[in-house]
Amino acid sequence: MSDAGPADALAGSDAAQVGRLRDFLAGHGGDGVAVISYIGRVGARIVVVADDGAYGDAVASSVDVATEICSRAGITVADGWSRELSAKITPSAEDRRRMAGTGR
Repeated sequence: MSDAGPADALAGSDAAQVGRLRDFLAGHGGDGVAVISYIGRVGARIVVVADDGAYGDAVASSVDVATEICSRAGITVADGWSRELSAKITPSAEDRRRMAGTGR
């Protein structure tokens, strides 16, 4: 049995998410909050809301790994979606177009 934890498990696409999320926040004021959601066998989704209201996401191989990614990127993890955090999100014009649907 191995004692390897999430800190040792960051490899491949999981490891790449650390830099990607750091770069995202650096381009949007430098600070933000993440919410991690389990998405089944795929793993976990990390949604990061920057201080300026921009948001981005990443997928990790598990909730534990997602938590480690946020820790390494210096991102505070919230315990779910609060009213204040949800209200902070500022969708761009492109986000609004994509959310409008496909017109089918």
